[in-house]
Amino acid sequence: MGDGPVDGARETHQVWLRLDDRGDKGCVGSLGAAGTESIKWVTAQFSVMITLGTASAAPGETDTGRLEVGETRDGSPVRLPVAVINGANDGKTLYMQAVSDGDELNGLGVITRVVPRIDPTELSGTVLVVGIVNYFAFQVAEHRNPIDDRKMNRGYPGDRNGTTSERIAYETFQIAKQADLILDLHQGSTSRMVNETRVRCGIRHRLHGDCLRLAKVFGCGNVLDIKGPDGQLARVGPDRGIPTIDPELGGAVGWDEESIQYGVDGVFNVLGYYGFLEDDVSVEEQTRARGFDQYGSPAGGLVHFEPDLGDRVVAGDVLFEVTDTFGALKGRVTADNDGIFWRTRRLPQVAAGEYVCSVGTDIDTY
Repeated sequence: MGDGPVDGARETHQVWLRLDDRGDKGCVGSLGAAGTESIKWVTAQFSVMITLGTASAAPGETDTGRLEVGETRDGSPVRLPVAVINGANDGKTLYMQAVSDGDELNGLGVITRVVPRIDPTELSGTVLVVGIVNYFAFQVAEHRNPIDDRKMNRGYPGDRNGTTSERIAYETFQIAKQADLILDLHQGSTSRMVNETRVRCGIRHRLHGDCLRLAKVFGCGNVLDIKGPDGQLARVGPDRGIPTIDPELGGAVGWDEESIQYGVDGVFNVLGYYGFLEDDVSVEEQTRARGFDQYGSPAGGLVHFEPDLGDRVVAGDVLFEVTDTFGALKGRVTADNDGIFWRTRRLPQVAAGEYVCSVGTDIDTY
C-alpha cells in the first residue's frame, strides 16, 4: 500500500496523513507547482471530498480538471488533464496515467473510454487519473520531451527543482504514491509489438508476486518480467510498497483500436478483481517472457519478416531477410534462442546495424 488512504479511509480518523484537531473535518495534501495543493482529501461527517488540481469530487461523483506542473517558455502554466472518480463506498485507490511518452497514444485511448464508463455511484474507492503526462512531447507528437530531451519514464520519482521532465515526474508521483495500485499505460512507441504487460520491479523484489498478480489480472495475454531501468514508475512504485505495472498496448502511429480494447478490458479487470466494482473477473493464464533478444540488420536494404507477431520461434528459425532495391538477398538473420516473436520495426528500410526486431525468451506460463 502507498502513502494514501487505506480501506475505510472515509472514517475521519483514517484520512491520509493528518486530520485537524476538531475531528469532524480536515484538509490534507502535498504541495504542487507554485505552492498549490496537488491532491487533498477533505472530510466531513464520514464523507470525503477529493481534490486533484482543479478537479473536486464528492462521494459518488466524477470531476475533471487540470493540474499545474510548471511553466512554458513564455511563462504560461503547464496544466495536465486530470480526473477524480470518487466512489460512493469505501475502498482502495487506483492511480492511472497515460502518455508518459509523447507518441504513445493507445493509453490515452483507454482513458477516454474508461473514465466515462465508471459509475461513481457503484464504485468502492477512488480512481485518480492523469490523462496526458508528457505535455511537451504530446504537443509535438514526439517520444521524448523536446524541452530537455529527456524520456519521462526515466525520471521518477522526479525532482521538484529539476529539469522540465523531472518536475512533471515529481508532481505526478505525488499523486501516484497515494494509491494502492498503479497502472502506467504505455505502448511499444511506433513499433509493431504484441499486447503485453511489463513487471519491472525485478524477481527479488518483495512486491514481485503482487506485481505479477496485477499483470495477470490486467490480462493482456503476454507478460514481460524483466527488471526495468532506474527511474521507471513501474520500478519506483513497488519501492514505495505499491504494486505497479506497465501495460504496453501494442504499438501504433496514432492509436490502434484492438490494443486500446485490451487496455479497456484490463482496467475493468483490475477494478472488478480488486473490489472497486462488483464484477466477476476470470483471471486467465498469461504467457511470460523473462528474457529479450534484440536483432539488428546485417546490411542496409529492405526487411522481409518470416514469422508474424506473437508466433513461437525456435533457435535457428529465420526471423527476417534483407534485400536490395531489386530483391537481391543481402542478409538473413535467424533466432538465437527459442521464444516468441515480440516486436518489430514498422518501416522496412534499414541501415546496417539498425534495430529490426526482438524475441521474448525464457518463456513459461503462470
